[in-house]
Amino acid sequence: MSNTVATPTLTPTESATEHTGQQGRLLVQGEDRPGVVAAVARVLTEAGANIVALDQYSTGVRGGRFFQRTVFELPGLNAVRPQLEERLDREVRDAFGQDWQLTEAATRKRVAILASKTDHCLLDLLWRRQRGELNVDIEMVISNHPDLADRVRAFGVPYFYVPVQNGDKDAAEQEHLRLLHGNVDFVVLARYMQIISSDFITSVDVPIINIHHSFLPAFIGAGPYRKAKERGVKLIGATAHYVTEDLDEGPIIEQDVARVTHADTATDLQRRGADVERAVLSRAVAWHADDRVIRDGNSTIVFAS
Repeated sequence: MSNTVATPTLTPTESATEHTGQQGRLLVQGEDRPGVVAAVARVLTEAGANIVALDQYSTGVRGGRFFQRTVFELPGLNAVRPQLEERLDREVRDAFGQDWQLTEAATRKRVAILASKTDHCLLDLLWRRQRGELNVDIEMVISNHPDLADRVRAFGVPYFYVPVQNGDKDAAEQEHLRLLHGNVDFVVLARYMQIISSDFITSVDVPIINIHHSFLPAFIGAGPYRKAKERGVKLIGATAHYVTEDLDEGPIIEQDVARVTHADTATDLQRRGADVERAVLSRAVAWHADDRVIRDGNSTIVFAS
């Protein structure tokens, strides 16, 4: 059912802040209690780590939720990781009831991009990765149209054309799952014009990030920029969020707006909206890839500074 375009492998441009094999990122969240920060610092310090960045946030001193992101340098992190995780379990999770997540900065997250015919968000992500601005490996692009294959081929990324044949979205999603299984750490919907089913969200079992336009009031259906022009909107924007079973209501990662006037045509609005969508989606992907986002129910804590 899928058609892949064979492409040469290109050597990606390394980021200006190249990660060594000894930098780790630790995310911690749970009930705010005295001693959590000290416990995390003690575990890392006694393991021989040097803490190079630390951000934390609490929703309230009494009965609030606690969130922390710590970046540290630890020589031989990969080798000592099992012992470090054992201590985090014992001295952070068991002693203080905190959930934690440890990642190695040198291991880039693998991402798949789903797209349709609209190319601005897709090509922007590919370009930023090629320039080293995104700390990810783009493993594949999957589309329900063949139109963008040549442009994706230029970046050395495999392109899989998976059409929805005879309205059978379930068969297409099963092919998506086959391609994605075990190959990616998260998925990005770069203006993918298909509704993702609840079964797909459950089965793919990795985070999914979506981008869409944001208007006040909301204009659903076809031609949102024409409708926005007709209503005389003064702000257009975009929202990047995690995908949940509730359509377009998942935890928000990033948003932005651009001011427009009565003189802007519907085409102007669409062009400026595309600019905002590119910027918002790229920031959301970068922050997720760098472990700067902690999900808390239907909200997020984003350590973006």
